[in-house]
Amino acid sequence: MSNVGLRINESIVRPEKSLIEQFRGLPVANIGDSINRTFCLNAAIRPFNDNPLLGPALTVKVRPGDNLLLHKALDMAKPGDIIVVDGQGETANALIGELMVLWAIKLGIGGFVIDGAIRDVTRLRSVGIPVYAAGVTPAGPYKDGPGEINHPVVCGGVVVNPGDIVVGDADGIVVIQPQDAKAVLEKARAKSQAEQQTLIDIENGSWDRTWVDAALKEKGCGGIR
Repeated sequence: MSNVGLRINESIVRPEKSLIEQFRGLPVANIGDSINRTFCLNAAIRPFNDNPLLGPALTVKVRPGDNLLLHKALDMAKPGDIIVVDGQGETANALIGELMVLWAIKLGIGGFVIDGAIRDVTRLRSVGIPVYAAGVTPAGPYKDGPGEINHPVVCGGVVVNPGDIVVGDADGIVVIQPQDAKAVLEKARAKSQAEQQTLIDIENGSWDRTWVDAALKEKGCGGIR
């Protein structure tokens, strides 16, 4: 019998690793542009080190300030998984810190995305695993529950399903549904190639800017010839 709000889904469908790896190195901004600037986590979720983030989502919903289910998720995660936590943006209590992150590294976990607070950030800035969060506090968490694992969550204003592809860099995070991955990948690659040409045009002083006046004229802007 399902106990909504306190339940765990043991099995999720993860995309093929070869598909996920094709997103490595693509700028998150270009991926975001390729999905019409949607499914980008809001700016409250920011990186706390320079490690790029890429992998399938293992989703966790917790009661704000409580990390009991997050500890369980740590024990369930497979190597490469990104633990995505819906903490409702509450930053009064840290949900993870140095000890949990170091254990995650031992397990081969791919990273953390926490819509909530973290602590021990001086240490986390130097670890070899990406950590994104909405805030920092020295106050520790409670361990009472409830919560859910591997059910849909909302993180940074975006719905994340278990198994979604999560990509992060210094700009932030974007979420890609597996069924859309190949189409998004094609568009993001094309976007990146077009930007490489624009960089060449900028260097040569030949960047075509006529589109600006054309767009303003189309909108009826006064003073545009």
